[in-house]
Amino acid sequence: MNLQEQFDSTLCAGEQALIERARRFALERVAPYARQWEEERHFPLEALREACAEGLASIEVPAEHGGHGFGYATKMRIAEEIARIDFAFAFSLVNHANAMARIARAAPAALVARLLPRLRTGELIGCTALTEPEAGSDFAAIRTLARKVEGGWLVNGEKTWITNGAAAGAFIAFAQTDPEKGWRGICCILIEAERAGFLREPALAVQGAHAIGAGGFRLHDYFAPDEALLFPPGEGFKMAMTNINGARTYVAAMCAGMLDAGLEHAVRYANARSAFGQKIIEFQGLRWKLVDAATDLEALRLLAYRSARLIDAGEDALEAAAHAKRFAGERVLGHLDACIQAMGANGLLADYPLMRHMTCAKLAAYTDGSTEIMNERLGKALIERYRQ
Repeated sequence: MNLQEQFDSTLCAGEQALIERARRFALERVAPYARQWEEERHFPLEALREACAEGLASIEVPAEHGGHGFGYATKMRIAEEIARIDFAFAFSLVNHANAMARIARAAPAALVARLLPRLRTGELIGCTALTEPEAGSDFAAIRTLARKVEGGWLVNGEKTWITNGAAAGAFIAFAQTDPEKGWRGICCILIEAERAGFLREPALAVQGAHAIGAGGFRLHDYFAPDEALLFPPGEGFKMAMTNINGARTYVAAMCAGMLDAGLEHAVRYANARSAFGQKIIEFQGLRWKLVDAATDLEALRLLAYRSARLIDAGEDALEAAAHAKRFAGERVLGHLDACIQAMGANGLLADYPLMRHMTCAKLAAYTDGSTEIMNERLGKALIERYRQ
């Protein structure tokens, strides 16, 4: 039993069945079309809705709201399985799933009743809106301003690099209520694209990852009623910082999925192709590079799966998630390059997903905190741990 099988064996039967369903979905409904989505610059809304119909977006939604009520680990594993085929689609789906779970758990009952059924079917796509033109990794620097008015909040600002932003209708958005308070002034508001004052920006042309649906929007005197305030000033920032550990963990696991797929393609190709009288896989220099990748794949999964366990246990996963994310950001890109090198020029062909995986591995190095930010978080933790 390998590491992944061991991890899955600790999950309940329903969770294991859903992971297997995700694996089949990725092979049958993502693999045949991922190349086409990229070449045609198409956001796969229809595939997202099919995934919703399969229950792959309702993972953490409580059972009383029509979801599975499963834990974080199941979501992470589903994201990993789909990312083996297409990281961008998997990232789009997991962001939709995050928005559904957050609305189901934090929104007032009337809002849940109105929006969640549409989110469950994919009629309405959800996402989180944090990044701004002048604020990415420095989350506390966001400038979108929410001003309290009678009956709600008047919101003005701009968001960019939002996964699903090109098509989403429900945004878990963060805004500043009092710039002088810094992070203590940040709140979380549900923004609906159908309301006045919302202006969607054109989709970003992300090379190799168009299915991520990256985009942005502007808010001009957008009125959010009181019921749309999911977390008040200060609590919004804390919620985002807690959730980001989960994001860093599943991004690391998704990178593991891409590396696993890269190794599979490279080893099969090198074991079937011959040169200079022997199979390519028999050349020690090539084989050892693939072994290096396999060892780091095991290490990456250990880091990501450990962080997932901490998250499901309600324990502090800040360091564990940062270690996993940092390791993924530093190792996976180079190992995917080695997988392509093992296949020669054929590794560059669109028939294989490896070039898309390389692009997405680079994208993953920025997502939910850059590698440099991980270094800063872990550096501070080191200083604290060994303080005299």
